[in-house]
Amino acid sequence: MTEMMTEPALQPLLTPVRMADLLLPNRIVMAPLTRMRAANPGHVPTELQARYYAQRASAGVIIGECTAISPEGYGWADTPGLWSAEQVRGWRLVTNAVHKEGGRIVAQLWHTGALSHPDFFGGELPVSASDVDPRQMSVTPTGKKPTVKPRPMTKAEIRQTVADYAHAAANAMEAGFDGVQVQASYVYLIPQFLNSTTNLRTDEYGGSIEDRARFLFEVLESVLDVVNASRVGIKTGPMHVDGAFAANDQTLPTSEYVIRRLNDYDLSHLLVMGARTDFSRTLLASLAGDGMFRHFRRIYRGTLIANVDMDQRRGNRLIAEGLADLIAFGRPYIANPDLVARFAAGAPLADVRWETVYASGPEGYIDYLEMESVLAR
Repeated sequence: MTEMMTEPALQPLLTPVRMADLLLPNRIVMAPLTRMRAANPGHVPTELQARYYAQRASAGVIIGECTAISPEGYGWADTPGLWSAEQVRGWRLVTNAVHKEGGRIVAQLWHTGALSHPDFFGGELPVSASDVDPRQMSVTPTGKKPTVKPRPMTKAEIRQTVADYAHAAANAMEAGFDGVQVQASYVYLIPQFLNSTTNLRTDEYGGSIEDRARFLFEVLESVLDVVNASRVGIKTGPMHVDGAFAANDQTLPTSEYVIRRLNDYDLSHLLVMGARTDFSRTLLASLAGDGMFRHFRRIYRGTLIANVDMDQRRGNRLIAEGLADLIAFGRPYIANPDLVARFAAGAPLADVRWETVYASGPEGYIDYLEMESVLAR
């Protein structure tokens, strides 16, 4: 068990907050977590996912796992989608279960782009902004494999993908979600357009920061055509990982441009990830620790959710210092479905059984015990 420090009775994390037109009972967000439990031919959520999310419904809001917007955007084995009627019915099981427990849940819209693999497409190449191998690992049906050089998207494919985002967003609302979040972070399709290393286009979607960001804003505006801005959020920000996504002199200016421009849309929220790797010898060194949130809090005027390396003490402090409005917890939610109650009681947290995080079936997914059950032993 991981020991937690007891906080004062009135913790900032446990105070209510309004996220656009959603009134949340606390500021604890369940971060999106890929768990690979949609192991069926239609990539459909099942009763298993419904039980998993319902167990965690005491969060102020749940941001669901990365969910593919289309077959062309699919690129991680055993993850769910949001393009078919069958998938909408599956997600309805999940949203109904969460709402029955008094919770709120947002769908995360995802296109993997070059992070996908030919194994998903009968040997055909995945698509991206340009034919640049991101030099990452793809999670295929037969295990992890190195990514390959993708095929550059045609303008017709870009237009279709923009429409696919809107279709998936409309499906999410039909499925009963309380909103959607556009996944524009990490190493997936939208960041592949934003990143000057992976976007070598010479048309209106490449070159300057404004043109590299064009795809993101076309996607966002297509989603806003079908979902009210008060129910649309986005996850984006600068990052540094190995391969083609190593930070360069365009990384921070690009994110600054994007996040400053997001102020024009009156969105539900912005989720910003802190440093997931060592920033100390990179152009993002000033964003290490709390620097990421301090920097973008000055730029973004809306509701800001902070994520990565969060614990109870740090979350309370970031809110108290005004650096974030809500705190997203990922790993703690894997093993602690009642995370809110544990924080309220100053109780220890259960440890994650890592061998079952990316697996199949209920083990290590819905069988973590709540605090009362542990204490009763």
